[in-house]
Amino acid sequence: MSKVKNLPAEKALEKLKAGNKNFVADKLEGNLQDAARRKSLTKGQNPYAIILSCADSRVVPELAFDSGLGELFVIRVAGNVANTSTTASIEYAVAHLGVKLIVVLGHESCGAVTAAIGGGDNGYNLNHLLAHISPAIAASRKKDVNSVVKKNAKMTCNDLVDRSDIIKKATEKKIGELHIVPAYYNLGTGKVNFL
Repeated sequence: MSKVKNLPAEKALEKLKAGNKNFVADKLEGNLQDAARRKSLTKGQNPYAIILSCADSRVVPELAFDSGLGELFVIRVAGNVANTSTTASIEYAVAHLGVKLIVVLGHESCGAVTAAIGGGDNGYNLNHLLAHISPAIAASRKKDVNSVVKKNAKMTCNDLVDRSDIIKKATEKKIGELHIVPAYYNLGTGKVNFL
């Protein structure tokens, strides 16, 4: 579907890592955040990576990766889960924008994962969301929040492939076409560990 040429996954991942290094060192470049960039984006977008991140206010992918406007296609939802809406958004970026890298970004002390581990009745909507995290709790050897966060990020990567023909076909299209990488954001340092 896509006719857009985009960065190969390996180069996109290198760019994310370099941006995160800037963020951790408090040396943000802040490029592509001005009026000229805004105007250039009125004609369309060409992000180099998709980030499925938690909605937590302490985790801001655009800052954590020192990126400018239009560089990242960010989907944020509590627990960084692959539900129907987040998966559909990712499918759009893969099929229509030609993005070659998906990062599923969990984070330290995630409240959604903490709530899922705690169980109980959190109301219809939140229970539905937390149900997506339950398999990670069951699969995690350690049951502490940060271990489950990492397991959830890894399992969400698999869910994206298992639940989407578009994403699955893009990963199979040719070797190295679309990569899906789990990651973990450390709140205190801002460092992103790619798992």
